[in-house]
Amino acid sequence: MAKYKRQKVKRYRRSFYSRGTRIKKGIGIVVLVLAVLGAAWLAAPHVLDWATHTWYTVVKNRDLEAESASRAAASSEAAASSAVQEAASSQPEPEQPKELDGKAITGGSWAAVDVSTLADDAAIRAAAQQLKAQGADYGLVTLKDADGSIHYASQVAAASGSIAGITVDPARIAAIFREEGIIPAAQLAAFTDPVSGYTDRSMAVHYSGTQIWLDNVSAKAGGKSWLDPSAASAVQYVGDLIDELHGMGFEQVVLTGVQFPNIITRKQEFAAAGGKSQEGRAALLAADISTWQARFDGSVVLWLSYPAQQCTDASDALGAPAVSLGMHNLIVTADTLDAAARGQLQQSAAEAGVQNVVICSTESFQ
Repeated sequence: MAKYKRQKVKRYRRSFYSRGTRIKKGIGIVVLVLAVLGAAWLAAPHVLDWATHTWYTVVKNRDLEAESASRAAASSEAAASSAVQEAASSQPEPEQPKELDGKAITGGSWAAVDVSTLADDAAIRAAAQQLKAQGADYGLVTLKDADGSIHYASQVAAASGSIAGITVDPARIAAIFREEGIIPAAQLAAFTDPVSGYTDRSMAVHYSGTQIWLDNVSAKAGGKSWLDPSAASAVQYVGDLIDELHGMGFEQVVLTGVQFPNIITRKQEFAAAGGKSQEGRAALLAADISTWQARFDGSVVLWLSYPAQQCTDASDALGAPAVSLGMHNLIVTADTLDAAARGQLQQSAAEAGVQNVVICSTESFQ
């Protein structure tokens, strides 16, 4: 049997990779890392720009969508609110009560009220409601009659002897009339007053110095005394009554009897010259009217009331047609007056400077 000879295997102690190879490999890795880092450094701005752009685009789109939704919601809410407001505005608003202007010149209708029927608030309100139902704008209450009686508790000194036995409350009349939509107007007889001259004798027409003149031979025969339109005290007295009633709520006052006695005689004695001629009487009455209008300018609407015939014809009582006496506001009373006569009267009044003319039936002023 043959014998095999053991052979020795030669072993090398060094690695397959030599030291140089490892160094090269390390350097390559370092270079590769540096290359990657360099590339990353160079690409980083672009990557960041892209990422930022993408982010803001996404966020912006989201915000725009949210803002669009918010605007749509707001627009819808505004439209709904506008619709509600439009619907509300289309509803009629409740009528607010209007304060009655006591100094209004409406040109409307006038109606007189019997002062004896205005004893209490209920009666005053009933009278005002009746006036309203009749279509009246003004309610005329006579508070001083042509017989000199004063129907309220006047505090004017010269009125002390003229207060009627039964009186009314002018302040309540004026207030309730206004509440019911009626303009209250007080009527006063001015110089046709057979009573007040005895209280203050300086106001009366005289004869023989101190005697009070009567328009007939005696009181028993129906003779009456008159206030003297040329006496300053008489003009003051009428003005004081107007002022007193204004303080009680009357901003419209109608004066009747602004005239002299219907006759001219040599026995009459007046405080001022001119009372015994038509020309002088017209001038004195015009002066009285001017005095009152100046005193109450802006506070009281003052009306002068005359029958139609006195407005167009000269007479002993006025000395001239009433329209020429300088009043601002004129009331003409007539039983009948045709359209032609009305037009002529209104034209004459306008040419004389009268600002407002109201033509009423005599019946409505009784």
